[in-house]
Amino acid sequence: MRRVFPSLFLLLALLYLPEPGRAQQSQSGTTATPKAEAKPRKLSRKERKELARRAELDAVSSQRQLTEKDREASEAFFVEGVKYVILEDYNKALERLLKAYALNPGNAAISYKIAETNLLSGNLKDASNFAQSAVKLDPKNAYYYLLLAQTYASQKQYDQAAKVYTQLIQDVPDSGYYLFNLADLYLAQGKLNEALATLERAEKQFGPLDEVSFKKQQIYLKQNNLDKALLEGEALIKANPDEIRYVLAQAEMYAANNRLPDAVRVAEQALRQDPESPQARMILADVYRQQGNAAESEKQIKLAFESPGLDIDDKVRVLVDFIKQLPNPKIEKTALDLAAITVRVHPKEAKAYSVAGDIQTLTNHKEDARNTYLQAIKLDNSRYQIWQQVVLIDAELSQTDSLLRHTDRALELFPNQAPLWFYNGVAYVLNKQPAKGVKALEYGRKLATDNPELLAQFDTQLGDAYHELKEYAKSDAAYEAALTFDANNAQALNNYSYFLSVRGEKLDRAKEMSGKLVKQFPDNDTYLDTYAWVLYKQKDYAGAKQYLEKALLTSKDATVIEHYGDVLFQLGDKDKAHAEWLRAKKIGGASSLIDRKIKDKKLYE
Repeated sequence: MRRVFPSLFLLLALLYLPEPGRAQQSQSGTTATPKAEAKPRKLSRKERKELARRAELDAVSSQRQLTEKDREASEAFFVEGVKYVILEDYNKALERLLKAYALNPGNAAISYKIAETNLLSGNLKDASNFAQSAVKLDPKNAYYYLLLAQTYASQKQYDQAAKVYTQLIQDVPDSGYYLFNLADLYLAQGKLNEALATLERAEKQFGPLDEVSFKKQQIYLKQNNLDKALLEGEALIKANPDEIRYVLAQAEMYAANNRLPDAVRVAEQALRQDPESPQARMILADVYRQQGNAAESEKQIKLAFESPGLDIDDKVRVLVDFIKQLPNPKIEKTALDLAAITVRVHPKEAKAYSVAGDIQTLTNHKEDARNTYLQAIKLDNSRYQIWQQVVLIDAELSQTDSLLRHTDRALELFPNQAPLWFYNGVAYVLNKQPAKGVKALEYGRKLATDNPELLAQFDTQLGDAYHELKEYAKSDAAYEAALTFDANNAQALNNYSYFLSVRGEKLDRAKEMSGKLVKQFPDNDTYLDTYAWVLYKQKDYAGAKQYLEKALLTSKDATVIEHYGDVLFQLGDKDKAHAEWLRAKKIGGASSLIDRKIKDKKLYE
């Protein structure tokens, strides 16, 4: 509710109101003797109330005769108090105002200002008491009633606030426009019948008003009285033939209540008034969707999206609804088309690119999504979530250079984000810079102490990085830490067991870990190769051959083929071993020893 206060000039002027007159003393010797049979006249409620008010004022006045000196001092304290209210120093303000009140308690303006100051400083009870005093001292001042109502509303005493508005409208001349405040108060309480009755009173006093009709319409809807709500809507349209917002509201009401043909009729009426109205087209798109007319629905929503008049936030809300339904082949093309329209119509809105990137990600257009996210970053680089999406796509696409570049840029803005340090470290390790990788990973790990799952990922990557640096004790410790958190961590189990086999150390532990993986994933060629290599290091060549042949059913990896050649050589099939080495060389990606093996037809390890 809007708070209204009188101006400082008005408050100061109130100080100069004459003191309430004392009750007149009867002149001696003039007392009339009533007739014995006459009955005393019964006072009306209004007369009793006025007499009580005068008695209260007389009581205040009789307590202390206000001298000119006291009046001047009170005025000075008042002015100083008002100054401190403006400066928002409420303690000093109250100190001065209360001194003014002590000197002149019958001045309504002082009570009013004390009430206002208490309200501003949160002393609601005192605010109510002094506001009541102001109203009693000057019952014709609307501002005092408004403040009193506000103090009650602030304490959630809405019934009391409503009574104050009712009294204000009744007692203060020309205050009928406060009926609207009273109606709003009833609406806030959910007292729909009282609000409706109050609005009808306002309508009788001021004639038909658009805002009154609109509020009545909302009340009818809350009362599930659709027919009356629609009648109010038709009245609004008739009274405002050039106001399209009422036509749109009526169309939305029909659509929301499953009156679909009427919704189409009224929305088309809106389009006749404004052929470019995107809101009308959005209504039609929704109605056609409900009717199962997908083609027409798509046509209307695309026309709406083409309009700059449809707010970017409205478009984003629609696209978010599509995102919630993805992946879904039936709507993917429409979602992508709407995303493309949005960035074309709003090329300077970061949120347009952001939501478009989300749709491209969910429809598996990853590189397009990354480019779109990067456009969003150009417009607004402050959103961590967008940087995160870019980094995740880099990692998913195994584009190490991009991953390193983007994590470096993101860390300049978000140095406390542990996931960025994780991917930055991974990028360095993959780029054959394990020392820098370890530095990034160790720093990021310190930021992830409250996230055990992320800590385990850091430990796994540190195991890889320390292995590259030949710091094997640290590597083993990192892997063991990762497995302590998750004994089924596939990356840690595979890499740890493989590196142990390459070093020829703890082969029983390596066999235990890789065997666990093979049991869980019997068709994974990477895990089969690792297990075979552990067996190879244990000189179980026949067992190694068996698992490598199973791996080669699905793998074309040069390392697996080279390993198979090594096993064959150990089993005495040197010609076939040589052939496998040649095949590995041709595919690319074999070990640095492959050329010597081929040239000398001999196994080197």
